[in-house]
Amino acid sequence: MSTVKKFASQADLEEKKVTFSQISEHAWAYTAEGDPNTGIIIGDDAVLVADTQATPAMAADVVRRIREVTDKPIKYVVLTHYHAVRVLGAAAYQPEQILASQDTYDLIVERGEQDKASEIGRFPRLFQNVESVPPGMTWPTMTFTGKMTLWLGKLEVQLLQLGRGHTKGDTVVWLPQERTLLSGDLVEFDATPYAGDAYFKDWPQTLDNLAALKPAALVPGRGAALTTPEQVAQGLAGTRGFIADVYASVQEGVKAGKDLNAVYKDTYARLKPKYGQWVIFDHCMPFDVTRCYDEATQYPDPRIWTAERDTQMWQTLEG
Repeated sequence: MSTVKKFASQADLEEKKVTFSQISEHAWAYTAEGDPNTGIIIGDDAVLVADTQATPAMAADVVRRIREVTDKPIKYVVLTHYHAVRVLGAAAYQPEQILASQDTYDLIVERGEQDKASEIGRFPRLFQNVESVPPGMTWPTMTFTGKMTLWLGKLEVQLLQLGRGHTKGDTVVWLPQERTLLSGDLVEFDATPYAGDAYFKDWPQTLDNLAALKPAALVPGRGAALTTPEQVAQGLAGTRGFIADVYASVQEGVKAGKDLNAVYKDTYARLKPKYGQWVIFDHCMPFDVTRCYDEATQYPDPRIWTAERDTQMWQTLEG
């Protein structure tokens, strides 16, 4: 009897060490050695949290850290995109408003339920106390297109859509007064970008649009907070290089008439020496190459991942 090869992430059970650090006058980073990050803005009269953690039980730790530095109300939760690991903890903050781009809202309508089932199945450690998640989806209470500005007292906070990349709904949080950026999963640092719902052709240009803001500090979606312009440039360049390398390798394979399996094996072998030490490399690569192959062949928009499709794809490429 053959055994099903499990997702790389199902064997990933090691607890990560959390760091909570101030990166500019009003911004804080909650990071965990390559696990999903949360960015926090403490304004004059309120707190904004970008990306919630995967469950209310996990988000409670973020709230605890916030309460060590301020007692201002947490009024705003921003969803930088729709992935379950980023949004399902929202209930813990009891925010007045949950903000997202209209594109993110549309993705929740279209594929939120399937994505939730798929992500929880793929990566159980990231959903601690999953029973603490309220039934249903995390719904934005307010959406915008392109740009929205919040004023936390005198502090200006911009929510910006600077292009598609990790998803079509990607939103960044920008503090123009202190040139601090919360990028969501558009930028990763020493962590492999997950690109299963990505737009490979658009992502590099979107990163150039982020770079044009000239951030002095940045909270990436995964990895350590970047606290100098040099580190920020490194984070942007690393993410851009990975996306471009996957795309170039996949395009070459498609042009040569190779099937997904062959393209995956070639691309994995080509990228492993350069990026293999990045967190979740083995987990992300099958999803990333499958999406890239789709985009390079016949699917301009990402297909919906379901728990069944996940398993089928994993068997095809890793079985």
